[in-house]
Amino acid sequence: MTEPLPYPLAPGPSIHHPSPQMTDLRGRCPVAPVVMPGDTPAYLVTRFADVRQVLVDPRFSRRAAGQAGAPAQELGELETDSLIGMDPPEHSRLRRLVSRAFTPRRVEQLRPRVAELVDELIDRMIGLPRPADLATLFSTPLPVQVISELLGIPEQDRHHAKQWSDAMMSDWRVDPVGTRAALDSFAALIAARRADPADDLITALIHAQEQEDKLTEHELVSMTVGVLIGGHETTTNLINMALLTLRRHPDQFALLKQDLSLIPAAVEELLRFIQLGDTGVMLPRITTEQVELSGVTLPAGTPVLAAFVTANRDPAVFPDPDRFDIRRTPNNHLGFGAGPHHCLGAPLARMELQEALRGLLTRMPDIEVAIPDEDLVFKQGLAVRCLTALPVTW
Repeated sequence: MTEPLPYPLAPGPSIHHPSPQMTDLRGRCPVAPVVMPGDTPAYLVTRFADVRQVLVDPRFSRRAAGQAGAPAQELGELETDSLIGMDPPEHSRLRRLVSRAFTPRRVEQLRPRVAELVDELIDRMIGLPRPADLATLFSTPLPVQVISELLGIPEQDRHHAKQWSDAMMSDWRVDPVGTRAALDSFAALIAARRADPADDLITALIHAQEQEDKLTEHELVSMTVGVLIGGHETTTNLINMALLTLRRHPDQFALLKQDLSLIPAAVEELLRFIQLGDTGVMLPRITTEQVELSGVTLPAGTPVLAAFVTANRDPAVFPDPDRFDIRRTPNNHLGFGAGPHHCLGAPLARMELQEALRGLLTRMPDIEVAIPDEDLVFKQGLAVRCLTALPVTW
């Protein structure tokens, strides 16, 4: 057993590499003791099989992670009051209310609309001077528009909704007033939709307040916020990081351009390979009873950190795991998690990334990032890695 390490661990040498310490631990101490900020002891789990167990085993609780004495939260109220901070059966009840909007069948029905939006955004971008900012002109507005249409956010409010989302994703301890103002704005948006119902997800959730699976007003606001943030932040970052990853692997980029039928498989490999956050670690769980992982006994009440970035590069599951291979099969990665908290919007995110790549490679086949990785700038204070800009030429 290794001595407890200070967490977070030292970052990787680039945005494309996991922490070397974390990779080393996966081989020699896959369930490693660490000390989190505030001197909170925890365990870092790095192998695929163990990470998956943490995600699917009900003895590892997300709800307990929001209770007194748990590690400091990364997402403030959103972390404890939305789906990501709940356990079954409460989690199952609320998830069921929105899951019908994200079924594979429903998502496929949306594909033509997403392809249309992709073309509209590319039409605007190609008429501008080069380099143009892909983040502002394409990878941010595309998923914001899609999830806003699904929710029923009026067009005039979509820019504000993105600002509210950013406030909710920022450091809530630094600006609790801004976070509260964002929540109040979402509540006002719901009130407006209640007065003017339509065929959208917010109206459906409002209607659920009168049904058997009744929602409280607080749950309704939290669900709306969670769906909006989950429906665009990850996809925006995936589009940006996909282009950066492909730029770093020109042979695979060339192969994809030559054969667009590889796009679905390429998306799965991107989901496996990309590290979206600074640490590549899931939100903490707390053990509700004694559990054994890889021979290590974890007492009840132990915080556990699941490192999906090293799980997705575990050589026991993925041969030559550090090689980016858009033809990789099988590819049963944990990019969207697993178990009850498997990403609700995974089918939508997959489809949007597929259509984004299809549109960019068809309409702008010579697209390339105009600056080196070391000149990229990321927004500060966010729990996820978000670029301030991504200049591209074509």
